Amino acid sequence: MRSFTYLRPSTPAQAIEAMADGGPGARFLAGGTTLYDLMKLGVEGPLRVIDITRLDALAGFDTSGPRELVFGALARMSDVAADRRLKEDYPALSEAMWKAASQQLRNMARVGGNLLQRTRCAYFRGGEPFACNKRDPGSGCAARDGMDRGNALLGASDACAAVYPGDWAVALVAFDAVVDTLSPRGERSIPLAELHREPGSTPEVETTLAPDELIVRIRVPRSEAGRASTYHKIRDRESYAFALTSAAVAVRLSAGVVAEARVALGGVATRPWRSPEAESVLLGQPLTEDVAQSAGQAAFAAASPGVHNAFKVELGARTITDALMIARQRAEQP
Repeated sequence: MRSFTYLRPSTPAQAIEAMADGGPGARFLAGGTTLYDLMKLGVEGPLRVIDITRLDALAGFDTSGPRELVFGALARMSDVAADRRLKEDYPALSEAMWKAASQQLRNMARVGGNLLQRTRCAYFRGGEPFACNKRDPGSGCAARDGMDRGNALLGASDACAAVYPGDWAVALVAFDAVVDTLSPRGERSIPLAELHREPGSTPEVETTLAPDELIVRIRVPRSEAGRASTYHKIRDRESYAFALTSAAVAVRLSAGVVAEARVALGGVATRPWRSPEAESVLLGQPLTEDVAQSAGQAAFAAASPGVHNAFKVELGARTITDALMIARQRAEQP
């Protein structure tokens, strides 16, 4: 690990100024659960680390607003996951936090930084002698002819098929969340669905954020489907592990049929993946298991499996089916 300069600003404006002055070698530090890990692996080697944990204005969150939920970027995952209103009104958002990491990591990790965690692809993390366009642009993709069990079925390109690893962002994209940012150019708002990029020919560019841009909050519009929602995650072991497949779903039933449907997928795509195909199958239909299965199959109709990950097509469809049955049960509760 190489030497770096450490700064700890006390205001967002100071943090932005420090980042702008530091140039491409500067990185923000929040909980550190991703950055420290990548520094140890040699993926990241910042020359300047800007510790933003003193920015108390970004640490709060409010789930009681009449129009939207607001999460400061530095709110701790553990605090958000345990929020009573969130568990009652938007269980999918709470469950995505509970299932995302161990308690120790949730106590450290912040919700804004969690959105920006990088892939767990073994070739990306392993480094030389493995080729990885995300780590070393232009070097190739060893996963393409190697062990692709964890690769994406959706959103991949010839240059990269690494899966986006997070849970929280998958639940957020199902609820049309918006990310507010701050940079030397001022503030802007980005729909979360537009925050993460598919790899295309430049897999090393993972988000639409500018290098000097700081996430300051996440906003979620209120939805009547919130109470009938769930985040269903399938993994190799029941304890803390990344998703093989996951689904964030929410429904609103009217006179026994689906009046509103939200379906997003995790563990199977290069970014948090909303599925309008699954949602269109559900709308106007009674939420039976057969309809739920059809929705799950529709979500993976465009999947492009490799040699070792084809099992995820059926597993992913079943994950959606099971999630929708949980959501139906919650929708029918008084």
